[in-house]
Amino acid sequence: MENHNFLTVYDIHKSFGSGDNRAEVLKGIHFSVAKGEICVLLGPSGSGKSTLLNIIGGIDSADSGYISINGEKTADMDERTLTRYRRKHLGYVFQMYNLIPNLNVKENVEVGAYLSDSPLDVDDILNTLGLYEHRHKLPNQLSGGQQQRTSIGRAIVKNPDILLCDEPTGALDYNTSKEILRLIEDVNQKYGNTVIMVTHNEAIKDMADRVIKLRDGQIRKNLVNEAKIPAGDLDW
Repeated sequence: MENHNFLTVYDIHKSFGSGDNRAEVLKGIHFSVAKGEICVLLGPSGSGKSTLLNIIGGIDSADSGYISINGEKTADMDERTLTRYRRKHLGYVFQMYNLIPNLNVKENVEVGAYLSDSPLDVDDILNTLGLYEHRHKLPNQLSGGQQQRTSIGRAIVKNPDILLCDEPTGALDYNTSKEILRLIEDVNQKYGNTVIMVTHNEAIKDMADRVIKLRDGQIRKNLVNEAKIPAGDLDW
């Protein structure tokens, strides 16, 4: 790993609401991730992990602290620069697939390619994700796993520095979940993207290089996984 501070999360605080209804969701989060690592943000519902992912992704802003990606601080960017930065450097995979219903699989992936100055080859992505033979199907003709693979394709075709995955297996059954995790692992190995994945599933941490355990808006553990196992061998 050539850059141990590729992603730096520095003293992030975030609250929602005001007055008596004010709730502090993140309470001074601080860690860094090396380029090409798979980092899992693990914690129960309400621990702040999705809020943290949205701040890393520039979808939400912190009250204090900053995110630095390869030396660039997102807090220093105006809205236009931040939009361009998100477009260029970040790929998003959500629990809900957010596909465009009247575009077929290939066209949905191409949407991601249009957002990039240096996109990956669309057909290569479709082959990597096992979607090439389904490329002319619309989202409503696909299984949940195929829809999630399409959303991964749309995110990864941009060739983003960081792939942000928010509960990417949350809506899927056990076998399909493992298939999606294996694909995320394959994409990480093939293209070298840094992966930040939010999950409440304890087993998924075993495929990660780094595990950040969150509870009540604070980091309880920051572990480097010395005994990483392949996604296909995960069990829960």
